[in-house]
Amino acid sequence: MSKHKEKKTISMIIGQILNVLLLIVFVLIMIGVYYIVQIKVFQNDYANLFGYTFFEVATGSMSGTIEVGDVVIVKITKDVNQGEVIVYKEGDNFITHRLVEKDGSHLVAKGDANNSEDKPITEDQILGRVIYIIPKLGIWRKIFLSPEIIGLILLLLFLLGVVVQFFSKNDKANNENN
Repeated sequence: MSKHKEKKTISMIIGQILNVLLLIVFVLIMIGVYYIVQIKVFQNDYANLFGYTFFEVATGSMSGTIEVGDVVIVKITKDVNQGEVIVYKEGDNFITHRLVEKDGSHLVAKGDANNSEDKPITEDQILGRVIYIIPKLGIWRKIFLSPEIIGLILLLLFLLGVVVQFFSKNDKANNENN
């Protein structure tokens, strides 16, 4: 393969990678904007993303199963079963605990690391059940959402775009000269 074709192939690969990265950043920004609008503008307690929401765990009450800094993805539903990890609202707080007793309207939850059960809750308090745990995402979220890191990522994407444009212009100039 000639040097020209190699450069063109590398330039195309870098361009495709840049496009994918920009798409990912765009999607994450759109989710962030939607989340902020749901919480700040509409004054919702949580953002409903197609029947799902997510929370960062703030305490060690579920330690061993869910740790501080983990993010839980919650299916918004009242259809929960005994033994499942649920999220329910108590006052202004969302609690992530295991449903240990369900007998009609009598619901009791308990943190896996707690010695005692929570006070009974009603079905109206239930937000949904945990379907997935993303370990330590809360910590990474705090790191990557700091203004300094966001600025650095955007700067790097911009510089990568400039480099790709530079190489593609050089390739066009070389093609015209040959």
